[in-house]
Amino acid sequence: MAAWSPEAWLRAWEFAAQAHHGQALPGSALPYILHPAAVAMEVCVAIALRSDVARPDLAVTCALLHDVVEDTEVGVDEVAARFGPDVAAGVAALSKDPAAGDKDAQMRDSLRRIREQPAEIWMVKLADRCHNLREPPPHWTRDRIHHYCDEAVLILAELGSACPVLAARLHERIAAYRAAHA
Repeated sequence: MAAWSPEAWLRAWEFAAQAHHGQALPGSALPYILHPAAVAMEVCVAIALRSDVARPDLAVTCALLHDVVEDTEVGVDEVAARFGPDVAAGVAALSKDPAAGDKDAQMRDSLRRIREQPAEIWMVKLADRCHNLREPPPHWTRDRIHHYCDEAVLILAELGSACPVLAARLHERIAAYRAAHA
């Protein structure tokens, strides 16, 4: 396994914190930056439990930055300038493209683009959905909650082979989410 570079992660963490400044987690007063941090923690645990992750820095950096293009004014070019083309490509793949169509089409398009990236990017999407399968925002309908869980099943089916650790974690999170919102 390649060496880990906490200095690179701190640069990504600070950049993400600035980009997401003032945003809150949906349905909460907590700062949004907690989400990218939780995704990065999920990725770090998975990497620590494996010996075959070739590019841990790519995975953790993309985990910290995975929502900056989709949810802030930051563009892919700025990510590339600050963190390099591989990180920018990973973050771009993890970002839904509104031009792809409705939400289902955007998900399929994003999954297709993620599958074109290294396995470390797949890991980020698995970890992202692991963290997102907590209590849904209060304004979500029952249908929205079930659809979100169905998306998690699709993500697991499409990307689970990249990381057995995160695949098992997501499988557990899906089961718990379904049980809580049956």
